Amino acid sequence: MDKEKMEELKIQFQQLLNEAQEFVHKIPPTQLYAAIGVVVFTIFFFLIIRLFKRRSSNTILLTGLSGSGKTVLFYQLRDGSSHQGTVTSMEPNEGVFILNSETSKKGKIKPVHIVDVPGHSRLRPKLDEFLPQAAGIVFVVDAVEFLPNVRAASEYLYDILTKASVVKKKIPLLILCNKVDKVTAHTKDFIRRQLEKEIDKLRTSRTALSSADIANEYTLGVPGEAFVFSQCHNKVTVAEASGLTSDISQLEQFIREYVKA
Repeated sequence: MDKEKMEELKIQFQQLLNEAQEFVHKIPPTQLYAAIGVVVFTIFFFLIIRLFKRRSSNTILLTGLSGSGKTVLFYQLRDGSSHQGTVTSMEPNEGVFILNSETSKKGKIKPVHIVDVPGHSRLRPKLDEFLPQAAGIVFVVDAVEFLPNVRAASEYLYDILTKASVVKKKIPLLILCNKVDKVTAHTKDFIRRQLEKEIDKLRTSRTALSSADIANEYTLGVPGEAFVFSQCHNKVTVAEASGLTSDISQLEQFIREYVKA
């Protein structure tokens, strides 16, 4: 583009700018302010919508100790298949699908991203990879073998509840007491009380550590009071299920509460 055309464009642009300024000066101040207000509100409104959509997630994490039945629950949610015995996973099982119980429903149903995180202690750091996108966490507990594992389960649960990514986002957590079809299974109320007692002991011992050791953790509970899950920064609920008998309605209810169909 030569200099003459550049000069011509500059002149035209200046004329348009002058005309725009004259037009704005002719508008009464009240109307001008109102128009500016509408524009600002519209921009703000669309930014909020975009932010909300960006933060909405369809990811649900299944976690807990090894042998608690997480992988069986994963397959029950996905296709309703029944796995006999223990199904051990050393790598995360994940999939995006419509819940098996909803496949017969008409209309558009939002699929869910389910991640079954291995419960082995060396593989638990994999949970951190998925937490930023989690809409909810399901902590699975073996209701039959609960008492021998109550300390280990409480330590793992404590670690989850004090993670900054969980606390800041207030990720809801469901403690799912699995295998309740067994005669020797403990009730969800018993399991809840025992976990609260163990976590109360843990927070006493862990808060005695140096600040450097707990730099990445949040504290749990209210000082001077016995710990209960209602004191947590995020919502914690307790429910029951049986993966082997396909009794997972309370689990599905939790999922659909936080991943709208």
